[in-house]
Amino acid sequence: MQRIVTLEEILRVLENIDRSDIVTAIEEGFKAFSNGEVVVPPVGEMIFKEQEGEAHIKYGFIKGDDYYVIKIASGFYKNRELGLSPNSGLMLMFSQKTGETVCVLLDEGHLTNIRTAAAGAVVAKHLAPSRVERIGIIGAGYQGRLQLEFLGAVTECREALVWGVSDAELKSYADAMSSKGFEITTTRHTAEIAETCNLIVTATPSEKPLLKAEDVRKGTHITAVGSDTEYKIELEPELLELADGVVSDSIAQSQLRGEIYQSRKAGKIVDEDLMELGRIINKREPGRTNDEQITVADLTGVAVQDIQICKAVYKALA
Repeated sequence: MQRIVTLEEILRVLENIDRSDIVTAIEEGFKAFSNGEVVVPPVGEMIFKEQEGEAHIKYGFIKGDDYYVIKIASGFYKNRELGLSPNSGLMLMFSQKTGETVCVLLDEGHLTNIRTAAAGAVVAKHLAPSRVERIGIIGAGYQGRLQLEFLGAVTECREALVWGVSDAELKSYADAMSSKGFEITTTRHTAEIAETCNLIVTATPSEKPLLKAEDVRKGTHITAVGSDTEYKIELEPELLELADGVVSDSIAQSQLRGEIYQSRKAGKIVDEDLMELGRIINKREPGRTNDEQITVADLTGVAVQDIQICKAVYKALA
């Protein structure tokens, strides 16, 4: 029987799922993806320039699984001025055997946020230096909070330096994350994060680079999650050129969008420079080999993450 699940129900279910279990589910999804076990068609996308909005359609299935998933997620960044959430959307689950609708998850974009944060934790698990001295978060919005929260499942570090666009945003972030056991310091200068943190996550919709190559010290890992279109960019292309390892969630997808796309377009890297996250997890590629290396992971968001988070929530609903 088809089930329709509200955001309220989804939030209640997520409270009862351990963060580490979500990280594991997303990790398994990346493994399957890089093993060629997942069918992921090209991303559907609509850009609304005047409204500073975008809508993404991601869909796919794991071969031999019970379900296929279609996800629609939007970000309309002027919504904050209207007192509205910038994110919305839903996820649809169908039976692979009959094509019937199994579940409609009215998540309003929340599950996309969750699976993105879990992916950040997967990356840190495999690419962060062995000792994380301080976490840097560039972007003090909701995704920036989730990234730090999920990093708590894979690192013992609880000290973070956070950059945001306003003092009010930063205060709100510090209040929220301090209550979760993190020691939060804030800054309005991204260079300070690069100079003092060796695990950095960027989580903004920026259209101009926020991190410069010259500011990043040896032994740093950077995960960029905000640049998921062809016009967004958070990292200076020279930073990917400088890196000892550049990792993508999907090499095919990153050739069309995100930091890797921007750096390829600028002539700073070539396809031969790239590694894929699932292949690192599967130990087919080395990833980080010592604590002096600079590594960069570009996450543009792959449909297998949506499949995995849908399945986790649906199973917990039963």
